[in-house]
Amino acid sequence: MQDLTGKVAVITGGASGIGLGMARAFAGAGMKLVLADLDDAARDAAVAKFRAAGTEAVGQRCDVSVHEQIQDLAKLATDTFGGVHVLCNNAGIGIPTATFPMKLSDWRWILDVDLYGPIYGVEVFLPIMEAQGEGHINSTSSMAGLFAGGFMGAYNVAKHGVVALMATLARDLHGRKSPVTASVLCPGPINTNISRHSVAYRPGRTKPAADGAGAGRAAAGIQKMLEEQGMDPNEVGHLVLDAIRGGQFWILTHPKMAKIITKQTAALAADQSLTGM
Repeated sequence: MQDLTGKVAVITGGASGIGLGMARAFAGAGMKLVLADLDDAARDAAVAKFRAAGTEAVGQRCDVSVHEQIQDLAKLATDTFGGVHVLCNNAGIGIPTATFPMKLSDWRWILDVDLYGPIYGVEVFLPIMEAQGEGHINSTSSMAGLFAGGFMGAYNVAKHGVVALMATLARDLHGRKSPVTASVLCPGPINTNISRHSVAYRPGRTKPAADGAGAGRAAAGIQKMLEEQGMDPNEVGHLVLDAIRGGQFWILTHPKMAKIITKQTAALAADQSLTGM
């Protein structure tokens, strides 16, 4: 098992939910923390709490859809701690959106955060890790990155892209014997505020004409389900920590949900039909 004591972890979306669960697990393993989040109050409170408990931690506001802000985040980490050993591209948004009707600006917003955020993270942090001779990059996808259910069009597309990004990256790194490794987190229902936060940060100009009360009710329903049935984010954090230590690529919070993937693959091989229609 890899020893992470004294190493540096950068976590986007680190002030709440899965990101904060990761931060708590990493702090428990003796790591130093760099937390990025758009929620200034939550981020500052998290950093203060970690420091009070004896963990070296800093925080910074970061919009992961802006390449320059990812660069600034890397500079904070290297200037403060001298390197980065674990990057968790975790920040994300998720609002119920059918593929039609939907404005292109809505597609861009979701893809910029959920897919380009991890792309920018890899582009900025990978050279740092390779230069120092060690590192690990994890990105948060979803079970929606493995199975495209209805009424989550842009989210499904982005999360499928994250799975493809990380699988390709892992194979590329292995092929050229890089000292850096990679993994992807595909969570099922987790008790987070993703729906509520997504609504709060959603640019008003992106709302499609047909969005209205229907999408709002759907988002509220998803949020309620997550709060009542979702896994504790702290448990997810320990799953990620154990996977990084053990060199595991796939991180599934709900392994039994993988049966929908095997069912889909079986139908593809049998008669090329799409399951769940």
